[in-house]
Amino acid sequence: MDNSGLVIVDKPAGWTSHDVVGKMRRLAKTRRVGHAGTLDPMATGVLVLGVGKATRLLGHLALTEKGYDATIRLGQSTNTDDAEGETTATASAAAVSDEALAAGVAALTGPIQQVPPQVSAIKVNGERAYKMARKGEDVALAARPVTVHSFTITGVRREGDLIDVDASVSCSSGTYIRALARDLGASLGCGGHLTALRRTRVGPYDLSMARTLDQLAGKLEILPMGEAVSAVFPRRDVSDGEARRIAHGGRLPAAGLGPGPVGVFAPDGTLLALVEEKGGLARPLAVFVA
Repeated sequence: MDNSGLVIVDKPAGWTSHDVVGKMRRLAKTRRVGHAGTLDPMATGVLVLGVGKATRLLGHLALTEKGYDATIRLGQSTNTDDAEGETTATASAAAVSDEALAAGVAALTGPIQQVPPQVSAIKVNGERAYKMARKGEDVALAARPVTVHSFTITGVRREGDLIDVDASVSCSSGTYIRALARDLGASLGCGGHLTALRRTRVGPYDLSMARTLDQLAGKLEILPMGEAVSAVFPRRDVSDGEARRIAHGGRLPAAGLGPGPVGVFAPDGTLLALVEEKGGLARPLAVFVA
C-alpha cells in the first residue's frame, strides 16, 4: 500500500523541524520523509511533511504564502533576534506611542527589502550563517526582497520600559518574522526581538488540519497526494492517451492554467504529475507514476 501524501503537523516548542521528520520516519515506517519550510525550535504550529513520493512536492509547496501569530518585545535586542539568544542592548520603549507603533508596522508592510537574521540557515560561501555566527564571526547577509501581505497588531501590553506587541502576519516565503521584530524595534529606536511564534498557515494548510505528534502517534493521518495537489494548484484532467504521454515524461499542449505548477490527473483520478506551462507546452516538473 502506497502511504505517499502530506502530513500536517502542529510542531511543539523545543523541537527542530529535523526532529519532527525523524519522529515521522518512525511513525510512517519509511526514510522518505521531508518538510516544506523550516520552523525554528522556539516556534510552534503548521509544519508540512511529505511522506514517500510526496517528498517531491515539497519544493513547490515551500514557495506558498505563510501566516503567523507572533509576540514582539520592544525595548530589548538579542543576538538571534528572538528569545533564544542573549540580550545585546536595552533601551526604554516606554515613550513609544500607539501611533508610532502603528506607523512602524505600516512601514514594514508590503514589498520590503529584508536582511535575514545573522543566526539563520542561509549559506555564505558554502557555510550556514548560524554556524559562522556561533564561532563569533561577523556575518554580512545581503537584503532580500520579501512581501509582507499583512502585519496586524492584535494586542499591546506595556510594562515599565518594555512593550509586548501581539501581531498576525501573512507573508511570502523567505520572510523572517524575527527580522520583522528586529526592524520594528530598530525603527522605533528601542530595539526589539521575537518572544513567541506560531505558524498558522502554509498555503491552504492551516491549524484546523494540523495534528500534534501525540495525535499522529495514535492515528497517522496522511493527506493523499491528489487532495494535497488539488488544494494548492490548478487541476488538469487528461485523457488516457495524454496520461500515458505524461507518465513517460512527455509534453502536452498548454491548457492556459497559469505559469505556476499544475496538477495533472488521469481519467481515474490518479495524480500523474506536476507540470508548468511555457511556450505553449506543459512540461513535467515531477512525475509521480512509475
